[in-house]
Amino acid sequence: MSAQIEPITGRYVHLDIEGRPYRIYFEEAGSGIPLLCLHTAGAHSSQYRHLMCDDAVTDRFRVIAFDLPWHGKSNPPVGWEGEEYKLTSQFYVAAIAAFSQALDLERPVVMGCSMGGRVVVRLALEQGKALRGVIGLEGSDSPSPWYDNSWLDSPEFLRGDFCAALVSGLVAPQSPDEFRWETLWHYYQGGPEVFKGDMHFYRTDSDYARESSTIDTGHCPVYLMTGEYDYSCTPEDTLRTAERIPGAEAIIMAGMGHFPMSENPAAFREHILPVLAKIAD
Repeated sequence: MSAQIEPITGRYVHLDIEGRPYRIYFEEAGSGIPLLCLHTAGAHSSQYRHLMCDDAVTDRFRVIAFDLPWHGKSNPPVGWEGEEYKLTSQFYVAAIAAFSQALDLERPVVMGCSMGGRVVVRLALEQGKALRGVIGLEGSDSPSPWYDNSWLDSPEFLRGDFCAALVSGLVAPQSPDEFRWETLWHYYQGGPEVFKGDMHFYRTDSDYARESSTIDTGHCPVYLMTGEYDYSCTPEDTLRTAERIPGAEAIIMAGMGHFPMSENPAAFREHILPVLAKIAD
C-alpha cells in the first residue's frame, strides 16, 4: 500500500517588514498565475489546503499561502515577549508586499478571507496596477459590529478555546462536521492575544469605504464573495461595498459561512472555479 502524499510543499523565507527581520512560513502547490492567499484572523495558511490539492485550480494557478508573523509556523519578531501584538493596516500591507517581492510574484491575484478579504480592498486601491485581480472572501470595505468591543478586554480572549467558540457560529450549519471542526481547530492553535491583535485591524483600522469607489477595476478586477450565514461580514455589507466599487462583482454563496475554503471545500469550489476562470482567461 503506497502512502497518499499531497502536492503541497512548505518552506520558510526570511524577509524584512518595516525594517524588522521576520521568518515566514508558506505553503504552495501548482504552477501558472500566482494566487496569493491570505488567512483569517487568528488562524493560518492551512485554511487553503483543500484549494492546493484541487487539480482544477493548480493546473492554472500557483497557489501560495503564508502565515503572518505571530501566526501558524511564522515566528513573532525577536523581542516579542516585551510588546503587545496589534495588527495595523500599514503593517499588514507591508507584510504582503514584502512576501510578494521576496518570491518575485509577477502580477499575482490576491485572495483573502475575513481580515484578508478586507485588506484586498486596500491593495486594489493602492497597488491595483501591479495585481491581476483581488478576491475578497467574506470581504467588505469597512468594519461592522458583530460582538461587543468590551469583550476584547476579557482575559478569556487570550484562550484558543474561547476564540474557537466565538467564531463557531460563523460556520454554516450545512458545513460537514469534519471540516467545521478542522476550521475551529485552527483557532484552538492560536497564540495568546493573536486573535485579539488581529481584531485591531479588523474592527478599528481597516475602514476604506471613503476611498473604495476610486478603485479601477479595469486594471484590477474585484470579486467579493460572501456566505449567506456570515454575520461578521454580512451579505448586505458585501453588496454595499460592491455597489461603491464600479465594476466590482458580488457573489453571495448559499449555504456557506465565514470560512468557505475550509468549512466546506466541495461547495466552495463550485463558486470559486468560475471566478478563477474569468481571471485566467
